[in-house]
Amino acid sequence: MPEPCEVVIEVPAWTFVKRTPEGAVDFVSPLPTPFNYGSVVGTISADGDPLDAVVLGPRLARGARVKVTAYAEVDFLDAGLRDPKRICGRPPSLVDRARVVAFFRVYALFKRALNRARGATGETRYRGMRRL
Repeated sequence: MPEPCEVVIEVPAWTFVKRTPEGAVDFVSPLPTPFNYGSVVGTISADGDPLDAVVLGPRLARGARVKVTAYAEVDFLDAGLRDPKRICGRPPSLVDRARVVAFFRVYALFKRALNRARGATGETRYRGMRRL
């Protein structure tokens, strides 16, 4: 069932720099993020950071706080820890779903290499997407 939530935008759509919730540079991607990317206020994921969120729709400014509905969740494993990503803003169309799946499959490859460079162990991969 869709869930209301508040998301803080950390990475506006079509930017290359991924930031932590505190604003520090986490990494620079070779590909831009095609979605607004941020975190759900008041949540904690297995990695100790707030739950990640993708906000579909027009580009939003870094630091924007938006009240949205979460319609789906990406199942992602990051260095052996479950790291889900909520898909928010509007019900994802078939095109949205295809873009999200393609993005996180490629993202997993880059994140796996980054984790290895940082000495992190454990599997990193996209494991699917489900409706809430």
